[in-house]
Amino acid sequence: MGMTLAKPRYRVDLPGLQATCEANYYRLLRLMPQLREPDACRELVLARDGVDFGQMRIDVLEECPYTSVLQITLRSPLSWLPQPRLLVRAYHDARMAEVAGAERLRSLRGVYGYPNQGMHQPDEKAQLNAYLAEWLGQILECGLARDALDLDVSP
Repeated sequence: MGMTLAKPRYRVDLPGLQATCEANYYRLLRLMPQLREPDACRELVLARDGVDFGQMRIDVLEECPYTSVLQITLRSPLSWLPQPRLLVRAYHDARMAEVAGAERLRSLRGVYGYPNQGMHQPDEKAQLNAYLAEWLGQILECGLARDALDLDVSP
């Protein structure tokens, strides 16, 4: 007489996801005030004590009255680390920014059944938004604009 316990189905933490997306919008706006300008681009370097820990490039790919589509590329000086590319949709009226795609994924579902053919985690979208939040937070804390590094500060 065996009893199997079914694993509870993953449910989206909608308030948590919305809070992350709202915070990401404001972080992006602080890092790139020209968020609503077509073809705008900004390169930022994560550095501390003169050591380059990584770079972020933000490109505005598409600009509409209420939304912008951004491509955010993350690079590490360590060649063996992945170099993620995120597609982010910024909703200006709602003041939210969410990861809409990553790498070869053109769009993300809110929830994936598990197991699935693409081997996505049930909460993959939430994880990617949290990942973006961590990067944006680090860049805000320790980031420098790429052009600031090229300034000659010698007397």
